[in-house]
Amino acid sequence: MEPEEKTVAQNRRARFEYQIIETTEAGIVLKGSEVKSVRQGKVDISDCFASVKEGEVWLHNMHVAAYQNAGAFNHNPKRSRKLLLHRREIRKLIGKIKQKGLSLVPVRLYWKHGLAKVELAVAKGKHSFDKRETIRQRDHEREMRRHDAGADA
Repeated sequence: MEPEEKTVAQNRRARFEYQIIETTEAGIVLKGSEVKSVRQGKVDISDCFASVKEGEVWLHNMHVAAYQNAGAFNHNPKRSRKLLLHRREIRKLIGKIKQKGLSLVPVRLYWKHGLAKVELAVAKGKHSFDKRETIRQRDHEREMRRHDAGADA
């Protein structure tokens, strides 16, 4: 049996640069050549962000590489793509991002039951001292695992 979700791309910097408050799942509108490229994993969401315009949520700066076999029907790799959410979900997101310092950041892109989905996070930017604390915690956990592995051997 095939797994329910298959992750295509992750935005690892988002978890480092932002404190994630809440996540939501959104569908994404893709053209045919984009679907083929995403299936091949040729997508980058590291510089990506989302915004709300006229009651619709848009994903900007997501790079989907051009599909080789598309020929003249290829897509613009950096075009803005519409996200599919229910009206009440959009209103909820608008209410949250109106708060000072909160923004919409895509965390990962994945396939779910044959449909492309984006995990959107309502996030608050970290300060440099918060980032240093994150690095310190990660290093400490790594040392603890290394120490535990050495004790077991």
